[in-house]
Amino acid sequence: MSDVEWARSIKAEVAAYADLCDRRKTEYSSCAAVRRCSVAAAAVAWTSPRGLLHPTPAPGPATAIQSIRCYSHGSHETDEEFDARWVTYFNKPDIDAWELRKGMNTLVGYDLVPEPKIIDAALRACRRLNDFASAVRILEVVKDKAGSHKEIYPYVIQELRPTLNELGISTPEELGLDKV
Repeated sequence: MSDVEWARSIKAEVAAYADLCDRRKTEYSSCAAVRRCSVAAAAVAWTSPRGLLHPTPAPGPATAIQSIRCYSHGSHETDEEFDARWVTYFNKPDIDAWELRKGMNTLVGYDLVPEPKIIDAALRACRRLNDFASAVRILEVVKDKAGSHKEIYPYVIQELRPTLNELGISTPEELGLDKV
């Protein structure tokens, strides 16, 4: 494959990612992929194996367009809408174990400690599934997400205490898991 054909294939790949980004309505993860791919394509176009004596064509319009597509994310959801979305997710009556784990994994991926009402809904989903281990793991994850902010975890446990008592869920500390 010649340098020109190779550069064209990279540009075609960038265009395909840009189309994907359009179809996903500028979802952040795909836009990040477009940015990475277009930056890589621009770098490849300027540093071809043939060197500076035989320059390759300049990057196409996909590089300029991607900044418009990927930096305008539209409206952002408020904290209340975020909380309501996750409470609704965990309150689904037909939630299964996989959806519970996926939801918690996604939630933990955010740069925040979930509100007690979200954790309450997740713990109730664990109870509907008779999954005690996941309930304890959720509490462990909340403690881990609190990190160096030592006042957050006791507050969350204090807010969840009625739910924990109602559902018969023990905290990791009550089970001795913090000493392991």
